[in-house]
Amino acid sequence: MSKRWRRLLAVLAAMLLGIVLLPYLIAPLYRFIEPVSTTMLWRRLSGARVERIFVPISRIAPTLPLTVIIAEDGSFCRNRGIDLAAMREAIEEADDLGEARGGSTITQQTAKNLFLWQGRSFARKALEIPLALWLNLVLPKRRVLEIYLNIVQWGPDGEFGAEAASHFAFGKSARNLTAHEAAELAAILPNPIRRSARTPSILVRRLAGLYERRAAESPTRDACIRAAP
Repeated sequence: MSKRWRRLLAVLAAMLLGIVLLPYLIAPLYRFIEPVSTTMLWRRLSGARVERIFVPISRIAPTLPLTVIIAEDGSFCRNRGIDLAAMREAIEEADDLGEARGGSTITQQTAKNLFLWQGRSFARKALEIPLALWLNLVLPKRRVLEIYLNIVQWGPDGEFGAEAASHFAFGKSARNLTAHEAAELAAILPNPIRRSARTPSILVRRLAGLYERRAAESPTRDACIRAAP
């Protein structure tokens, strides 16, 4: 191989390494700045609608963070960004990774939304896991959940974050959500395109009832995010 080709390959390798490492350099800055997700960026670049108002977790009804933890990641306050037991269980219960659900922690979902692409694949999961571990190391739990609640897609037409979701579904601010309304929002998170808190299906209502009961039975599940770090 000629020196010219070796030099070109070295440049390409350096560029690839820079792309992989960039999220690790950016993540600590999210203690102080309001991030956007890759989906939000893509929609804005393509001219699609994006509705998002970033609100501090202190201005969100406490019942929403609690219910989201119950629904999405019951071990959030205990895990270190990943939950290997939950991942193994999700994979064992599915025919393949594409059908697995419930194995990703809130921190993993935050990493995916901030830095990676949507969909399910082993390649994305391989990038997501170390990023989740890094987010858990450089950001407090309260901040991770605050970011997640403000970047996750929560509506069918570009509604992102709790504030936009609450206005779209119930015509009110996220700080005024009731326990049942929060449970309905948590119930649609797996698929806000097909599921709706505005016109909830039987499935959404059933899940909302389940999450609301579990939140009432486990009021301390969100202990790690109650006080500012």
